[in-house]
Amino acid sequence: MADERVPPAAGHGSRPPMPWRVLTVFTAAVGLWWFVFYGAPISRAYDRPTHAARALLTTALVVPAVLAAWRLMDRRPWADLGLPAPRVAGRRLLLGAACWMLPASAGIGICLWLGWAEVASRASVAETAGVAALFVLLVFLYEALPEELVFRGYLQRNLLTVLPPWQAVAGQAVLFTLFGFLLGVAPTPDRLFVFFTFALVLGVFRVATGDIAAGVGFHLGFQTVAQLFDGEGAVFEVSGAAVFGVVALGGLPFAVGWTVMVHLYRDRLDWHTPQP
Repeated sequence: MADERVPPAAGHGSRPPMPWRVLTVFTAAVGLWWFVFYGAPISRAYDRPTHAARALLTTALVVPAVLAAWRLMDRRPWADLGLPAPRVAGRRLLLGAACWMLPASAGIGICLWLGWAEVASRASVAETAGVAALFVLLVFLYEALPEELVFRGYLQRNLLTVLPPWQAVAGQAVLFTLFGFLLGVAPTPDRLFVFFTFALVLGVFRVATGDIAAGVGFHLGFQTVAQLFDGEGAVFEVSGAAVFGVVALGGLPFAVGWTVMVHLYRDRLDWHTPQP
């Protein structure tokens, strides 16, 4: 009987070498996101329909490409890619979102209480709620799902076949940072640092849980709230944005999320053994 854990028509004797697979998928990811950003016949000016079009196009291009690469080049069990069962995925996605939202909420409260930042709303409560709900969907399609599938799913899992987990986490973080730089969304040292640190945290989530669902939830919380407070579609205006970003949106939730996941999954964490 065929092994149901392996994608249909899969074999194991003709896989390309791991570095070639990693380079191929990384290059394809940069190319696909570049096309969505700059090459697709979509307006470069920001508005909600443009945001939605880019989000739908990104998922439509990237997710099938990763699944095809896994089937055609890797020929490994689907579970190894980091796709958990729906019941498990839902719980871990909520866990990941909570690991970001709770400490971020505390950080926002600290910044406001100590006068480090001030926040003013540009919209009514109903409008803000509507934009937030829309951003959850768009961030899921535009960033959280496709980026986690590529970097913590495909690339980190391949690196884990020959590297200890801590090196695989660092390796995918370097690739994620390079990805941001090549696309022009991380052009400065501070942005590069955010990309690298964020990717390290998400890589730890993948090692701790064995799948990408918690990382998708954490990524979803971070990007949704960050876009509500900063950027062209923001509905809040922040004074003291630098401190606000470091404490509330970055430092506190990153540190707490890392600590919580390592504590919750400490019995299964192994930082030194590759997973061939």
